[in-house]
Amino acid sequence: MTNKLKYFIGNWKMFGDYSSIKIIYRINSFCSKFKNRGKKYRIAFCVPNTLIYFFAKKLKTKFISIGAQNCHHHQNYGPFTGSVSAYMLKKIGAKYIILGHSENRMKGETNRLISKKIKSALNQKMNIVFCIGETFKEKRKKKTFSVLRKQIKESINKKYNLSKIIIAYEPVWSIGTGKIPKLNELKKIFQFIKQECKKIYKTKKAPVTLYGGSVDDKNIGSFSSISDIDGFLVGGASRSSKKFIDIIKNYYK
Repeated sequence: MTNKLKYFIGNWKMFGDYSSIKIIYRINSFCSKFKNRGKKYRIAFCVPNTLIYFFAKKLKTKFISIGAQNCHHHQNYGPFTGSVSAYMLKKIGAKYIILGHSENRMKGETNRLISKKIKSALNQKMNIVFCIGETFKEKRKKKTFSVLRKQIKESINKKYNLSKIIIAYEPVWSIGTGKIPKLNELKKIFQFIKQECKKIYKTKKAPVTLYGGSVDDKNIGSFSSISDIDGFLVGGASRSSKKFIDIIKNYYK
């Protein structure tokens, strides 16, 4: 494990109410006691839109940021019933935003649409967590690399500010299943993602790259051997302060 900055980003999905802020308070309390580690990791929670303003106002901390889970591609206001733009989310306190999650791809989101959403969020100077990943069928057909390459190339325009984009590799077959890729496979995939980004975008510095998919306090330690993993996108375990804290503690053991 290297000493470089690591990210721990929680995706609450459709979970939480105002009282759920106590989960984040406990995590913040943990962070404040480990100030010497403050430079080693960053934490963000991407919560439902109903909680962003309340959480952002209540949280007076330098340790934790609040984010959103999706947005409409339109830049500002518009005639889109039930939709919310990145502009609106930024106004209420969201600093991060998850885009391209497989659950939304399955509902019809294309790489082209995701690219428009990324552009919209970048215009608001938000930090984008851009999800990529293959299905089990694609994995069996040995299409993992080609799928990831296509998702990256078609979603991230060469003119985009790559420093504001975090890539989250989430194999679709791993999300919520308890199954995780073999470590030797993960190592090759993360090397591929970083090398491919350097090649496509002609940059010496690859984007921050996270792993997501059934991350918990039990398996987190095994990922520390892969230096190319810059952090984690955590689903179900991020809704428990104890599990999330244990994920951080066990990673640094």
